[in-house]
Amino acid sequence: MYQKTTFLNNPDASNEEPKKFTFDYSYWSHDGFRETAKGLILRDPNHPNGDKYCDQLTVYNDLGKGVLHNAWEGYNSTLFAYGQTSSGKSWSIVGYGVNKGIVPMFCEDLFKNIADSKSAGEKIEFEVRFSMLEIYNEIVRDLINVSHTKKRGLKVREHPTKGFFAEGLSSTLVTSYKDIETQLDFGTTNRSIASTNMNATSSRAHTIVGITLIQKSRNVKGQETSKTSVVNLVDLAGSERASATGATGDRLKESAAINQSLSCLGNCIHSLAERATGRNVRAVSLIPGPQVPEIKKKSVNKESRRSKKEPPRNSDTGPPYD
Repeated sequence: MYQKTTFLNNPDASNEEPKKFTFDYSYWSHDGFRETAKGLILRDPNHPNGDKYCDQLTVYNDLGKGVLHNAWEGYNSTLFAYGQTSSGKSWSIVGYGVNKGIVPMFCEDLFKNIADSKSAGEKIEFEVRFSMLEIYNEIVRDLINVSHTKKRGLKVREHPTKGFFAEGLSSTLVTSYKDIETQLDFGTTNRSIASTNMNATSSRAHTIVGITLIQKSRNVKGQETSKTSVVNLVDLAGSERASATGATGDRLKESAAINQSLSCLGNCIHSLAERATGRNVRAVSLIPGPQVPEIKKKSVNKESRRSKKEPPRNSDTGPPYD
């Protein structure tokens, strides 16, 4: 790995040129880290690669803070982790124990910003709401109000101005980071997790944490104005090969649904890229199919900004949570 480029060498063909993949950021996590007595994983200054090891805070500073800034400005924003199973997506998005991921650090900073605004005397009223759902085998489940989710799941509807949404999804008013932490911990325990040959704690569903920020103030004429932004922080289930995971029965069915929805989402992203570069201005931004693209539609329009995080972790030696 060098700067923004990751090089992959074929161990069975040493004479081959390495394959190069260049991103906005390329993160090293193979080695160069240490674990404190409390379980916190940090850079190891005594290791040769300690200076380039990417810890959780680095990922958040590079990717999460921009999402928070956009939301504060009133833009709908989405950040999602995409990649194969066991590459560390859940580790980076949600985290594990004391090693907080993007979601908890984002929410912590959000309430710090609100506190700073109040301390500065700004006359703005804030309202923050939290939701958490998963899409399991194309069934949308509420992870907070689990009793509210029927066997067939929540229905996905389309509002004429607000776009797609999960009808009946609970949206909880939260007034502090502690409130969100409680909700997030509860929702995480309800996620669909199972063991495969490649991952002992494999996510079997796509998880979307939704944060709604409403800012109310009055203009110079005394009229009330409101600014609303919706943030989707998405932990996609990992793409799989049945031959590698050993999936059978329910695991195989889950794998097929995961791969189908990821393929559909990939087509959507490709279409957006085609339009953005002008190569195909008629390309559609979304196509009919699985639930993931539909629910994310509000985050791919002109009022929105998006970030995509490819897997930055090497799960062979790094934390085992996917």
